[in-house]
Amino acid sequence: MAVELQSKSAFETAQKRFDSAADVVGLADDTRRVLREPKRELTVHFPVRHDDGSVHVYTGYRVQHNISRGPAKGGLRYSRGLTLDTVKALAMLMTWKCAVVGIPYGGAKGGVAVDPNALSTAELEHLTRRYATEIAVLIGPEKDIPAPDLGTTPQVMAWIMDTISMHSGHSVTASVTGKPVDVGGSEGRLEASGRGITYLTLEALKYLHVEDETPTVAVQGFGHVGASTVRLLHEAGLRIVAVGDSRGAVYNPKGLDLQALHEHRRFRGTVAGFKKAEDVSRAELLELPVTVLVPAAVEQQIHEHNASRIQARLITEAANAAVTPEADALLNEKGIFVLPDILANSGGVVVSYFEWVQDLQAFFWEEEEINTKLHHVITRAFYEVLHTSVNKRVDLRTAAYALAVQRVANASVVRGIYP
Repeated sequence: MAVELQSKSAFETAQKRFDSAADVVGLADDTRRVLREPKRELTVHFPVRHDDGSVHVYTGYRVQHNISRGPAKGGLRYSRGLTLDTVKALAMLMTWKCAVVGIPYGGAKGGVAVDPNALSTAELEHLTRRYATEIAVLIGPEKDIPAPDLGTTPQVMAWIMDTISMHSGHSVTASVTGKPVDVGGSEGRLEASGRGITYLTLEALKYLHVEDETPTVAVQGFGHVGASTVRLLHEAGLRIVAVGDSRGAVYNPKGLDLQALHEHRRFRGTVAGFKKAEDVSRAELLELPVTVLVPAAVEQQIHEHNASRIQARLITEAANAAVTPEADALLNEKGIFVLPDILANSGGVVVSYFEWVQDLQAFFWEEEEINTKLHHVITRAFYEVLHTSVNKRVDLRTAAYALAVQRVANASVVRGIYP
């Protein structure tokens, strides 16, 4: 079933969500036509010489959806099977994500169709530098600022920043975000997504007046975002009862021993088989009786075939498009509160914005200040979306999209059409 779900066009789904929001705000047809399509799509094919001397040709992309509110912003994904359709959908998502939290960026996305784990470090660097050279025509501090995403790391960002700097003849630290602190990265960036997810989850639980003595949490996905979310929610006093990764999942209703779980995963490469918990399937994890469900893995995990079995009171959509439009309707009928992806996982782009500002000013902030600013920005956005939801009598996702679409539309209309 998962294969069938994945076959649907990601960009068509993104357009469907946009259309729903456009209907809510009564967007003019002319503006709607402009915002339904990306501004620019760049596809590149480039050679990379491997360690054994052979030459392989890779395909990469960079898509800018809209730049009416500022330079384009969006991650770079290294993923086998990456397509232009997926990149277009993610670029559109970034436009709304930046707008809903009120930061002055447009949306972009990019990446290379490659399995980074199949490359040596030297091959990965060669691929990254060549890809950066190919898309250099688009990127720069005032034009388009990439960041890490699936399959890329702070080291990859450092290589890209260095490549752009070599082309320019001087250091251009603001050309990318998510870099190591040693080369202009920001304190707090590594855990920004997980911290934003945590802030919003706690705020939503407060709004919902959850009376559970200790709210329980299931997290699907134990990569960087999932792992930091698990730790931060645990530190906030919630009980983590289930965690899953790409190879399996474990469940203990009394709470997981997280330190022991980390040790187990470090040695086994998966959470599956953890002796202090029961093994469950990744699908079963989503349907556990918990207070909070955090899908932090990949797209389309909650869909029309399993949404009716979801028991969580709150879903914090940490992964992009983890909930399908068909599932949204079923979850709303059940009264499940969904924090949508464009709000839930916006902590990363908010702190990326902070990093960009610090680089431009050559003046850096302490981590405590960054976390405080993140909390302010993301909770303000939550209540703005909530206010829109109540006023327009729509679910939280539609409200988030409506708020974002209206902001981008306002900027587009005020700027007009050139020439």
